[in-house]
Parts: sequence; structure tokens; C-alpha cells
Amino acid sequence: MHALAESVRTHPLWWYYVVTFLLSWGAIVLAVWAVTGGLSPTPEQFQLTIPVTVPAMLLGPALASLVLTGVASGRAGYRDLRARLLRWRVGGRWYLALLVAPVCLAAFVLVLWLASPDYAPRIATATDKGGTILTGLAIGLAAGFLEEIGWTGFAIPKARQRFSVLWTGILVGVLWGAWHFFVNYWGGGGTNGGVPLGIFLSLWLVAVLVGQLTAYRVLMVWVYDHTGSVLLAALMHVSLAAFQYILNPLTPGIPQQVYPWGQAATMWLLVAAVALARRGDLTKQRTTTAPA
Repeated sequence: MHALAESVRTHPLWWYYVVTFLLSWGAIVLAVWAVTGGLSPTPEQFQLTIPVTVPAMLLGPALASLVLTGVASGRAGYRDLRARLLRWRVGGRWYLALLVAPVCLAAFVLVLWLASPDYAPRIATATDKGGTILTGLAIGLAAGFLEEIGWTGFAIPKARQRFSVLWTGILVGVLWGAWHFFVNYWGGGGTNGGVPLGIFLSLWLVAVLVGQLTAYRVLMVWVYDHTGSVLLAALMHVSLAAFQYILNPLTPGIPQQVYPWGQAATMWLLVAAVALARRGDLTKQRTTTAPA
């Protein structure tokens, strides 16, 4: 046990990503296999597994964080994680970060919608608008709090001991994007719209490297660096996931890929604005957890 704890303390990110991907991807593969008897589900078949795959997937980061925190730091680690989860007095200005996702998403969707009615946001075409909003909030709350116990509760503080805010955001953001692969592709009509695997994979690989999740994660790391609040990071995640569901156009096929690329560009412009306005914030090496 001592050797395991020492290994986790020495290589925390390696352990976190291995355990997280094994738990999340393992649950998805097992559920798909149980329902379809294979690993090539149609979008309709994959929808049948969602009551199992999505909760199991979301539990992966949280469970990995809790297990590894216990192994590496014991009760002291749990007390620290709990304190960061409950930290809400961070200065009102930092809560403005919750507006980043809805403003960026809405702005770009509006541009697309004005150009073509095919890009109408989900909320505009939904017959049950109240249900759409509630569903988006439920998805956001589940994803935000379960995932951020892992990404921000464990991975980001460990990465910040070695990397700058920018490189921590890129490292965690790329792997965060990669973590979504099976759900994105097998989800079918909701995400890849029937795009052939080769085309989807090439678009997805580039999107993971430079996409909106990576840019948004850089912003999340920057906010966390100044607040030390896992709670605020979780709420930023809630905001992103909820408004992605509420505002995401449902246009099938290749045209739908325009949406995430536009969002990526918008998010990276915001990262650039932060870099210019707060010179040195994104490149500093030392970890800070006190409110600024």
C-alpha cells in the first residue's frame, strides 16, 4: 500500500487519467456490449444504453479523484477537497465567469441562425421549451459536479505544480475532450449526424486539440487559479453543458461541424483577451489558491 501511495504521489496525473478512462470507457463498452452484443451500435441502439452509460461515465472522474485522493493523502486530502468544493466566498467578479459559455454560445449561434434557418438553436425549435431548459440544467448539474470533483478537484492542482495555467488548461482540456469520444461518436444523430467514421475521426482529433473544450478549460484553470474554488469550476461546467444542450443546433451531417469550430474560435479569442488583459496570468508557474 505504501508503494502504491508513493506512486500516486509521484505520478498523480498518469494515475488519474488511467483510472478515469478505464472506469468511464470501460462502463460504456460493457453497457454497449450488453445491449447490442457488439461494439458497433447504431445511434438508436446507443440511446438505449444512455441510462447506464452516461451516469457511469460521469462517475469515472469523481471516483478516480476520490480513490486517488484517499490513497495519496488520506483524510487530510478529503478535508482539503471538501473545503475547495464548498469554497464560495471568492469575490463576486469571478462569478461573471458563469456568463462566458452562454454569451459565447448564443453569439455564435445567432450569427449562424441569421445566415441559415438550418442552424436554429434547439430551444427555438423545441415544442416543450420549459422541458428543454430543465433537461439542459439537469445535464449541466450532473456533468458539472461529478466531473469537476475529478478534473478540478484532482487533476488541475496536480498539473499546476508542474505547468503554467495555459499548459495545464491545454493538457487537461485535450484529455477532457478525448474522454468524450465514445459518447460523441456512438451518440450518432445528436453529434456526428451520420458523418462517416474516417471524416468524423479526423475532424474530432483536430477539434480535441484546438476545440472549444480546450479553450474553455484554459479559462476554467485561470479562474480556479485565482479562487481555489472547485465549486465555481463546477458551476462553470454546469453553465457550458446546460447551454450547449439548450442552444446546440440539431442540423445533421457535415454542416453541424461548423458549430463547434466557430465556438472554438470564439473561446480562443476570449483566452487571447485574458492573456492580453492580465499579462503573465496564463504563463505563471506557481500555484495560487487564494482569492484575488
